[in-house]
Amino acid sequence: MSVILFTVIILIGSYFAGLLGSLTGLGGGVVIIPLLTLLLNVDIHYAIGASLVSVIATSSGSAAAYVKEGITNMRLGMFLEIATTAGAMVGAILATHIPTHYIAILFGVILTASAILSLRKKAEHIVTQKSYLAEKLKLNSSYPNGGGTVEYSVTNVAGGFFMMIFAGTISGLIGIGSGALKVIAMDTIMRIPFKVSTTTSNFMIGVTASASAVVYLQRGYIHPALVMPVVIGVLIGAFTGSKILVKTKSSGWLRWVFAIVVTFLAGQMIYNGITGKI
Repeated sequence: MSVILFTVIILIGSYFAGLLGSLTGLGGGVVIIPLLTLLLNVDIHYAIGASLVSVIATSSGSAAAYVKEGITNMRLGMFLEIATTAGAMVGAILATHIPTHYIAILFGVILTASAILSLRKKAEHIVTQKSYLAEKLKLNSSYPNGGGTVEYSVTNVAGGFFMMIFAGTISGLIGIGSGALKVIAMDTIMRIPFKVSTTTSNFMIGVTASASAVVYLQRGYIHPALVMPVVIGVLIGAFTGSKILVKTKSSGWLRWVFAIVVTFLAGQMIYNGITGKI
């Protein structure tokens, strides 16, 4: 395969990865890594490195818009980034020592979980009970909604913090933002309104990916010739996805398409991991 054809395939594949990731809110890494490893036979460590850089790029762009709108809880995000960054460093170091077929199997399992989570109903819940830790750390906040302001409280801070360590470790191991796990920590454990948890997660994943990317860069797993077309493709795809999402009345069918695609890719990753082809 020529270099030009290789680059064009990555650009097109990354575009659709960014498009799907933007429409479903789970990022493009879940498609990029299978694309590079299964279709183009790229070493999974280089695929993870490219995916992490693309996560940093897309998170930086979209997170700025949410922060400007006042939805993101920046104080909470910066507090939880302590946990995700520590976990990401551990995960990235482990990934350089764990056999690649084990990483492929783990990636497939996480993909399957992401597909299931993408289909769950997102209900807003406002918690008013006070948490000692949340009050001391000043994590309680508010967000604009329909011309008014919604006040909310954060609960189970310790439980959410430890879940973030796990999410960061998974991110460093398999090269995705682990947005689904972060949303679980904030939405289910800490009982934060879903709109706030998703935007705060988006704000955090770039920082988490940066911590992991440093380790992969030091190990030589971030190759410019691979990273550049991936980042360009994902950014254009994410921008297109955001435009489509604004004009789409219902995203239910989009989530079903995403779930089917991701489940197929997960099966392929697990199969190739078990058979030792990755």
